[in-house]
Amino acid sequence: MAYVVCQPCHDCKYTDCVVVCPCECFYEDEAQLYIDPDSCIDCDACTPECPVSAIFQDIYVPDAWSGFVQLNAERIQSLKEKGGPLTEKKEAKLGPGCASGKTP
Repeated sequence: MAYVVCQPCHDCKYTDCVVVCPCECFYEDEAQLYIDPDSCIDCDACTPECPVSAIFQDIYVPDAWSGFVQLNAERIQSLKEKGGPLTEKKEAKLGPGCASGKTP
């Protein structure tokens, strides 16, 4: 099992979760964050840190976002080839599709 970043992160990219990850599992593209399922140890440290509640254990991903399990696995392979994990907090994206009004 592993954790998966789902729809609420799309166009937001809060990175509060990244700094608490003991395994440096997070990667990013221009749209959102992703968790490397091969490195994730299911510690659950990231889940409470996400201000938009976008992180779920893969077996508990809501049905409406079930496609994010496969998307996460596919994107991780490509992103790992391009560089290392995201390990430091960055300014949130807060794009037009962002589900939260929280300011960074």
